[in-house]
Amino acid sequence: MAKEKIINIAVIAHVDAGKSTLVDAFLAQSGIFRENEDMVAQVMDSNDLERERGITIYSKNCSVMHGEYKINIVDTPGHADFSSEVERIIRTVDTVILLVDSSEGPMPQTRFVLTKALEQNLNPILLINKIDKKDARIDEVVDEVYELFMDLEANDRQLDFPILYGIARQGIVVRDPKEVEGITIETGDGTKVRKAAGGQNGLSIAPLFETIIEQCGAYPDYDDEPLQFQISSLAYDDYIGRLGIGRIDKGVIRAGQQIAVAKPDGSYVMRKINECFVYRGMKRVSVSEVHSGDICVVSGISDVTIGDTLCNEEHIIGLPSISIEEPTLSMNFIVNKSPFAGREGKYVTTRHIKERLEKELEVNVGLKVEPTDTTEAFKVSGRGELHLSILIEQMRREGYELAVSKPEVIWRKGDKGQRQEPVEEVVIDVPDEYAGSVISALNLRKGMMISMDEKNGRSRLVYTAPTRGLMGYRSQFINETRGEGTMVRRFAGYEDYKGEIPERAAGAIIAQEEGVTTPYALNNVQERAQTFVGPGVKVYEGMIVGQNSRNEDMIVNPCKAKRVSNMRAAGSDEAIKLSPHRVFTLEEALEWINDDELVEITPTDIRLRKKILGELERRRSGRNY
Repeated sequence: MAKEKIINIAVIAHVDAGKSTLVDAFLAQSGIFRENEDMVAQVMDSNDLERERGITIYSKNCSVMHGEYKINIVDTPGHADFSSEVERIIRTVDTVILLVDSSEGPMPQTRFVLTKALEQNLNPILLINKIDKKDARIDEVVDEVYELFMDLEANDRQLDFPILYGIARQGIVVRDPKEVEGITIETGDGTKVRKAAGGQNGLSIAPLFETIIEQCGAYPDYDDEPLQFQISSLAYDDYIGRLGIGRIDKGVIRAGQQIAVAKPDGSYVMRKINECFVYRGMKRVSVSEVHSGDICVVSGISDVTIGDTLCNEEHIIGLPSISIEEPTLSMNFIVNKSPFAGREGKYVTTRHIKERLEKELEVNVGLKVEPTDTTEAFKVSGRGELHLSILIEQMRREGYELAVSKPEVIWRKGDKGQRQEPVEEVVIDVPDEYAGSVISALNLRKGMMISMDEKNGRSRLVYTAPTRGLMGYRSQFINETRGEGTMVRRFAGYEDYKGEIPERAAGAIIAQEEGVTTPYALNNVQERAQTFVGPGVKVYEGMIVGQNSRNEDMIVNPCKAKRVSNMRAAGSDEAIKLSPHRVFTLEEALEWINDDELVEITPTDIRLRKKILGELERRRSGRNY
């Protein structure tokens, strides 16, 4: 059987540029699905959280055939918090398709993913996506990408990148935008565009396939050389255990083979491969051997980790370890000790939480877990609020119960011993009438404006701001811009301490006793505060049930019932009308709390509470706890 010609590619871009949709087109147009098979949109986003949030969290592999070429495709996350996924994957591919929105142009995360590709000496292919947008500015965006390449000091070969244009949701890629002029994008019911990943009007993604083959050609044949196979990601199968995934740089690996696992520290251990798998479409297929250049999955090595190199017993040559950028945010994961602890969760003890975090460390290399002074809490560090909140959300869905503290930035010392903090680049796009309030808010949060552009009634603001200042700002931003603004953040580096930043201005409304909330009590509370709970909800002493309109905490009894008597007064016994209470998502809850508060997370509820529940104990502590 002739050896397959193999090309490995990654699709990289900013959030919402259309990466997963382009992968849909690859799969639809390569005969992976039967004609009568219904194809789901963003088919690679198989995780429940990915589908709900409409983002890619984990990089995933699939493969398609084009002629005699097997093309392995990696769909990567676009959000900056999952950049550790991108950093590992870039090392296993031969080229990258850089997707850029025809209207937005290069965004902060575009710079990050492109930097990683250029560092690996890859020659990217530029695909300007969504060229059917009414506000598309194709030529300007191409110029902006050239400027970005030059700014990142790309070499001459990298600067000579091929440019393609596409409408990924319709499965169309062309070499010249004029080829799609006059094409009517199909609609289903006259209002919503019907996706047609299989192509339209005789157009398809064939030009992209051709460009990939022209750009990098098949992976060289290194089958005769000693085995070098570095693990770039891990997976777990309930039946066969831990799986190591990566590209075989050199040599051939076989099922049942005895190999040496070289560790990044120079040591090695002898292990035996059970099974080898490759990707055929979206399926993992067991094979007897895998050749150089292919993406391979191996089972049987229970202690394999990311960065390990699998080698022949006689030639143990480890590859350089995979370096991942350090975390910038941390929070404490604490055993839940509220009066309602253990009522809803299946896993509630320190041991359960510790084991779950250790399991996560095996596959989530951007995460860091450290012990604290007490055995009931762990300090968990990650790349951002979303990175940590996704982990918490997964844990609560699995039946875990825990409390978490307010996220804190990770400080470090500069060259001269000065205190430094993480700073982010922020790109904001808002209608002109809201620009003033956004500028004012970011200035208060120690942000510094880099540029401001006005076009077609909208303003684009580029800021650098400390991560501390941006925590808790998203909800305010959505309210101030009436939901019409977009805000994108990217970690930019460490800078000297920016000074004090004001915390949440409003105080908390705290429950006085344990009980069930009543409409009568909540009606009195809502006159002075925004409520977080509705009637008939179980609460406990120290639980936060609302936000005060003033900058001070207030203790109320939300369980107070109306005194029963036979006295009646005209107009006083009308039906109580309660305003809708605020329901927090996990990210909003983490943004809202102050240092003296916690978020209690269970499989069914997200509650806000004070660290010290008793009113007397809070007063005795001498602080505002």
